[in-house]
Amino acid sequence: MHWRIKCFKQLTTDELYQLLKLRSDIFVVEQECAYGDLDGLDRHVECHHLMGYGEFMHGAAEPALIAYARLFAPSVAYAGYSSIGRVLVNPQYRVKGLGHELMQCAIKNVFERWPNSSIKIGAQAHLDKFYGRHGFEIVGERYLEDGIPHVPMVLQPPR
Repeated sequence: MHWRIKCFKQLTTDELYQLLKLRSDIFVVEQECAYGDLDGLDRHVECHHLMGYGEFMHGAAEPALIAYARLFAPSVAYAGYSSIGRVLVNPQYRVKGLGHELMQCAIKNVFERWPNSSIKIGAQAHLDKFYGRHGFEIVGERYLEDGIPHVPMVLQPPR
């Protein structure tokens, strides 16, 4: 897996297309959830796009986007917290454990950029154990977001 991290203005049009298509394929089509993915935060100066690339897909000119997450500085997504969101792995690659590799890379990058900030996420409730394996703890009640149960979770910075 080859990782790239860029702010919005650094993204090429191909990278932007790939990440928006993969987000749409997973969050809208696969999860059957019509929601406004383009929330304006992708363009925020303190938003970083973490992209994991792998092997070439048949006929592709460049490696395929396999994994993706958005990383936010403190108080962009949650007051007083840095954050990780839009976490996804291409369905063809999920059985390879790449979600854990993605989270390790995302957490490392967030703590390198904002070392004293806890990370808060709004996790889909059925993934709480996945995020728990990375040290996140549930810090509140379940809530519905776009018709999908979520839980707030927090990871404290390393001591």
